[in-house]
Amino acid sequence: MAVVEAMEAAAGRFRGCLVGALMGDCLGAPFEGESQTSRSVLNSYFKRLCDPDIKVPYKQYTDDTAMTRCVAVSLIKEKKFNGTDMAKRFVKEYYEEPGRGYGSNVVDVFAALRATKFADVCVPAAMQFGGRGSYGNGGAMRVAPVALFCHAATDQDVTTMAKNSALLTHANRLGYNGAVLQCLAVLEALRTPPNQLDVAKFLQCLTEKMKRVETLGEDEILDKGQKEFEYTSLLSHVAGLLDRGDAVSCQQVEEELGVNIIASESVPTAIYSFLRATNPIPNIEAENAFVRTIHYAIGLGGDTDTIASMAGSIAGAYYGIENVPEGLQRHCEGLEDALHQADQLFELVTSKQISTT
Repeated sequence: MAVVEAMEAAAGRFRGCLVGALMGDCLGAPFEGESQTSRSVLNSYFKRLCDPDIKVPYKQYTDDTAMTRCVAVSLIKEKKFNGTDMAKRFVKEYYEEPGRGYGSNVVDVFAALRATKFADVCVPAAMQFGGRGSYGNGGAMRVAPVALFCHAATDQDVTTMAKNSALLTHANRLGYNGAVLQCLAVLEALRTPPNQLDVAKFLQCLTEKMKRVETLGEDEILDKGQKEFEYTSLLSHVAGLLDRGDAVSCQQVEEELGVNIIASESVPTAIYSFLRATNPIPNIEAENAFVRTIHYAIGLGGDTDTIASMAGSIAGAYYGIENVPEGLQRHCEGLEDALHQADQLFELVTSKQISTT
């Protein structure tokens, strides 16, 4: 019985991760591009969504979820990372439903991939911005399925797959390392036993891993203005903000971490949102820590759908699907697909029918 219960709990965390990512995207999208949204407004928003007697418009997912689904399905079908297959799925998904809010730069990558018939799937992204590549958060926003797929993998294999999945569209060091950090954060949450999250240790673990990731290789050349240990430094800022507790305003988070589409100005913010919400937050009425995470991330403003989606995937991986209110789940487009893909990934991981190398 204990083994069965442990397996069910683990499966619930896979479900929580993908549903958390979906929910952050769907519920955060209406606020994208706005400045900080007051907590009273968001309290009313979430209260209304949770009321079973009130009809509210269905919340559609954006490109964040569209691409996350492609990553999940590719890993499920191929049972390994296959860059060509994943790139083809991205392109097919975009041309079938282009109105999901894709940025113009990634659309250019898709057009080039299609035009070159996927001859070398990393070249179009590598050629962007004069060969510097994009440092946006598009690689990070969709990486959650990689973390699930690599549940039992080594840190090196996790890092390699996360980076490779990002390189299909984001060839800049900040872009793909942002995806690596987000993947490591989801995985750390997934591997942390229930009710045993130590915020300081969580950050320390991520910091140690990112320091290894960010150490320059012999052939790596930084762009002007870039720092070798960008994310390592930002994680120390996250720790500093957490130490200040309730004294930190949304404006201070925006100034010190950022709320933009740049990976380095959104991935650390998502991690901070998850860790900050482990404790009650003034004027946020949600008692549920998962809901509090999404609520807080949206309230920061800026790239709300992506930051809330990344924070939601980390929170969902830690708290599990049983702590994600069904009243909120029902409003999200693509819910059944997210649940099904999580179950498929869990089955693959536990049956050991995959390759992470």
